[in-house]
Amino acid sequence: MMMKKSLQLILLVLCLSGIGFGQNTIVLQPNTDAPVIYANIYGHFAEHLGSCIYGGFYVGDTSRIANTNGVRNDIIDALKKLKVPNLRWPGGCFADTYHWKDGVGPKNNRPAIVNRWWGGVTEDNSFGTHDFLNMCELIGAKPYLAGNVGSGTVQELADWVQYVNAPANTSPMSKWRVQNGRTNPWNVTIWGVGNEAWGCGGNMKPEYYANVFRQYATYMTDWNNSDKLFRVASGANVDDYNWTEVLMRDIPHNMMEGVALHHYSFVKWSEKGSATDYNEQQYFATMKTALRMEELVTRHSTIMDKYDPAKRIALVVDEWGGWYNVEPGTNPGFLYQQNTIRDAMIAGVTLNIFNNHADRVRMANLAQAVNVLQAVILTNKEQMILTPTFHVMEMYNVHQDAKLLPIQIKTAQYTMGNEKLPAVSASASVNKEGITHITLTNIDPSKPQEISIDAKAHAFKSVSGRILTAKKLQDFNSFDNPNLIQPAAFSDAKISGTSLIVKLPPHSVVVLALK
Repeated sequence: MMMKKSLQLILLVLCLSGIGFGQNTIVLQPNTDAPVIYANIYGHFAEHLGSCIYGGFYVGDTSRIANTNGVRNDIIDALKKLKVPNLRWPGGCFADTYHWKDGVGPKNNRPAIVNRWWGGVTEDNSFGTHDFLNMCELIGAKPYLAGNVGSGTVQELADWVQYVNAPANTSPMSKWRVQNGRTNPWNVTIWGVGNEAWGCGGNMKPEYYANVFRQYATYMTDWNNSDKLFRVASGANVDDYNWTEVLMRDIPHNMMEGVALHHYSFVKWSEKGSATDYNEQQYFATMKTALRMEELVTRHSTIMDKYDPAKRIALVVDEWGGWYNVEPGTNPGFLYQQNTIRDAMIAGVTLNIFNNHADRVRMANLAQAVNVLQAVILTNKEQMILTPTFHVMEMYNVHQDAKLLPIQIKTAQYTMGNEKLPAVSASASVNKEGITHITLTNIDPSKPQEISIDAKAHAFKSVSGRILTAKKLQDFNSFDNPNLIQPAAFSDAKISGTSLIVKLPPHSVVVLALK
């Protein structure tokens, strides 16, 4: 009886200590038939919105800020460190108002454009096709061009493809490119055929858009290069499963390489709340919408499997991230927001979901790269800071082009009233050098989580790690304190026989390397 009471007391102490004891287990499974985690899952997004392009990426070649052809050198260096695989441009909603021919040729001859979607500002078109594609070369990223279907023409998009891809002087568009200073083609392969056709891209019905897509896709290629382009259809808004069904049913699969999906994380769409001054209830609500990505990816993938069991067509989540109210005193149309540990949690769980669905999710784009929504970089004149989201994206890039290591996970619950969310999120991969990487996120803001990882199928001899966390959920890197949050060495992972024991602090992201 005394032994039983002692055991009950020990368990009570463990429970009261807040440690997730015996509730978190992960089994690393064999990966013989597992897919590769495509690097393109870690893509980014640069829209003509607020100060993402003008005043963010692009300061002009006469700026006193160090630049290459007008693009900030510090941003180029940061994104190279991030290993950005692809960059989407020029939108977003802006894409379906953008006419690319207005953004080439001598800058002083380019017509201005009113950015009707984002703040109503007038832009001078000084940043155009050459500027963007040359910037991608500096970063080492593949360009993802979003074509104008909403207010453009089939001819306009076909001409753009020819302008950037045709060999020098072999066509009217390639001759024009040479005249504008670029001899060799950029060979752009990734193309969006419109954006959010259900909304700002034309308020179309899916059946109508499917026919429009077929028309545009036809003239983007010819008999010889139909297999050289990756054409992404404007996909569903969150849980519009009928949209995906219609596109997969009505568009010939040899004309489409990807179907898009957009989903953001927020407190309430009508009451998004502050990016930095939020309570735990608002945090929980945000993480609930973030974790919904699992359901969305699963259900859209199931529809795609029905029509494409070979999984030839990719699910492309080309807009995702946190969306809050803008910072006080800033233009509401510029979507400028700070970035806290909450955003690191969103990035950690979302990237784990994408990794674990790498058989269908083969490209994604965080919204957005600089100064907009869940940005990885914020600028203020000469200053530049890296956000917590930047650090998570950098930590997780070890998964790029590595082979998925499937996992089975059992996790403790993070509770708020009568609602529950899984506290721990994880994914794993093995790279070409044979190193296994495991990424872990504990979203619980108050309870650490102990995880037992079963690695019987792997003879690990060493483990090292990095962690991103902070004292408070609301902490962020500011221009006055730019390095408050940054990765640090992590030592709370120990190999014990055939298991790995990991202790995750509250609201933390960890990456482990096992050899």
